[in-house]
Amino acid sequence: MTAVRSRSARHPNVTRTESPSSSTSGWFRALRRAGPSSAVAVLCCCLPAIPVLAQPILPQQDPENERRLGLWLDEAISVSLSPTKSLEFEFHQRFDEGASNLFEYFFQGGPGFRPRPWLLVIPIYRYQRYPGDSYTPYEQRLLLNITLSATRGRLRPILRTLTEGRFPANRIASARIRLRPGIEYTLPLRVTHRPVVVVNNEFFIVLGANSFAAGSNFTQNRFQAGIRLPITESVSIRPYYMRQSVHPPTGWDGNGVLGISLALKL
Repeated sequence: MTAVRSRSARHPNVTRTESPSSSTSGWFRALRRAGPSSAVAVLCCCLPAIPVLAQPILPQQDPENERRLGLWLDEAISVSLSPTKSLEFEFHQRFDEGASNLFEYFFQGGPGFRPRPWLLVIPIYRYQRYPGDSYTPYEQRLLLNITLSATRGRLRPILRTLTEGRFPANRIASARIRLRPGIEYTLPLRVTHRPVVVVNNEFFIVLGANSFAAGSNFTQNRFQAGIRLPITESVSIRPYYMRQSVHPPTGWDGNGVLGISLALKL
């Protein structure tokens, strides 16, 4: 009977690759022959990697949350098209770390509609940049601004509801609603353009899944107080102070913000 030759015998130039099981068993045989001291050395080299492998990778905190005292600047332009329609544009620059670091800036715009004197509706598109974040350097948002207001003498109560669809780079999309009740009071001064005191508080509520790590669905709160100083009929400036509280997974944290808003009506 003619013996059947193996594949390696028929093809001497072909090198047979060992299976994973045979390679592993051969590695253990070599380690056993080397003695217990070598086994202990290999084990000591592997131990430091265990905590790294076991540590969970947590989602990054929201890059729009600043750190330490901040400086926020914004410029708003409103272009009137008719008594009930306008175009609204805003530019924002935000600094943190004691106003030394530009951590966020964005542009947004959309058409404004006033179906009633007390109702303003603005669908908005926003493009936002985070210069210090290499993983999520930008974010796009679709927003709907619905603002209710009424004038009662010198008082003007306001309720702004801002619904946001957030689409950050390399992260899941999420939805958020921002409720900002506030009040304005026109100072009884004998000047042509009277200053207006502005006070409001804004609540941030995430609806469902969040794009970033947070301690709860109530992710942020902003209390703001300032004074709007009309320069002309179409130009005003508003310095303000804001106390920002954010809710990362470690618990609530807060910091102060100094802000300057410039508004232009055309």
